[in-house]
Amino acid sequence: MNEQRIEGNWKQFKGKMLEQWGKLTDDDFDQMAGRREQFVGKLQERMGLAREAAERQLKDWETRNPSFRFTD
Repeated sequence: MNEQRIEGNWKQFKGKMLEQWGKLTDDDFDQMAGRREQFVGKLQERMGLAREAAERQLKDWETRNPSFRFTD
């Protein structure tokens, strides 16, 4: 997938993710830029979750949004 497509998808799904995880900020999303590991780390930090819980929440979200793919 080329970089423009990744960036476009990221912007599209960022809004959906903000609905799910409202404690994350626009700046958090900009720093993550679609990278899975950074997303899980921020999810842990902002939501006060254990790594396993953050991974589980993200996996559930990915299941509901199968067209979304992280860059790493």
